[in-house]
Amino acid sequence: MDMKKMMKQAQKMQMEAARAQEEIAAMEFEATVGGGMVKAVVTGDMTVKSVTIDPEAIDPEDTEMLEDMVVAALNEALRSASDTTNQRMNAVMGGMKIPGLM
Repeated sequence: MDMKKMMKQAQKMQMEAARAQEEIAAMEFEATVGGGMVKAVVTGDMTVKSVTIDPEAIDPEDTEMLEDMVVAALNEALRSASDTTNQRMNAVMGGMKIPGLM
């Protein structure tokens, strides 16, 4: 294979990966638990954007359940963001694992 051609393909792949990472970082991922009692929204760069709690979910006698629902919603939203990132980057990279990019 021609070295120039290979380098050009690598540069193109790097540009596509950077573009995909920017697009993913701007995406929002939402998860709800407890029948909609708790909603978490995160961005593609794994930043928590918001947590919304239905007032009916607040029971001073059972804060542990509310804490568990918040954790579950955050974990599900983060998992969704991570899965989407992995799928998108695999599509761009053709399944190649390049250290520092994934």
